Amino acid sequence: VQLQAFGGGLVQTGGSLRLSCAVSGGTFSRYAMGWFRQAPGKEREFVVAISWSGVITYYADSVKGRFTISRDNAKNTVNLQMNSLKPEDTAVYYCAADLNVRNPSRRPGEYDYWGQGTLVTVSS
Repeated sequence: VQLQAFGGGLVQTGGSLRLSCAVSGGTFSRYAMGWFRQAPGKEREFVVAISWSGVITYYADSVKGRFTISRDNAKNTVNLQMNSLKPEDTAVYYCAADLNVRNPSRRPGEYDYWGQGTLVTVSS
């Protein structure tokens, strides 16, 4: 299973970005997917996760109401729409796949495969 995240970039405060994660190999439609981020000097933190069906989603409190996760099982992609971006959203964003058929997790240790990360920089 391989994951490739893309869509990061530089944006001003209040702006928007859309990240995508393309998954190849395995059976994407069975995987819970998550987005995590890591800012310089900080630990990796949970951002959002979505169940294999797309019905269940969990958001970190810091992004609720601003970020939206979605998935397209026909295209093997998961997307993260980020609106009203703030400087504190600056980080490398990683997508991850949980191959176990269960509710999505907020814990990075529960994910089996990770993408390479894409950098999001929000200028003030």
